[in-house]
Amino acid sequence: QVQLVESGGGSVQPGESLMLACAVSGSSGDTSARGWYRQAPGKEREWVADISREGHPSYSPSVRGRFTIWRDNVKSIVYLTMNFVKPEDTAVYYCHIDRYNVWGQGTQVTVSS
Repeated sequence: QVQLVESGGGSVQPGESLMLACAVSGSSGDTSARGWYRQAPGKEREWVADISREGHPSYSPSVRGRFTIWRDNVKSIVYLTMNFVKPEDTAVYYCHIDRYNVWGQGTQVTVSS
């Protein structure tokens, strides 16, 4: 059974940086695409970024140029580096693997001065 566990969330001030991690277990050897999504209070879950099997990233326009998605296939971890964060980045961030339709439990990111 594939499981995802996110970590790295917290409270930061605008302009600061944060790095999220998503550890994947139960999918030994699988390198299918991974994605990050987020859900702000009162809003629907939205796509943030994903990275293909070959390591090609894609980003939502709202985070492009500030966030970086990358993966370590040996450790089965996918990361999201968040730079120059804004208050509107406040949300619960979720890791997702479409191939298995599996989600993590989420990690809270709060950006506030």
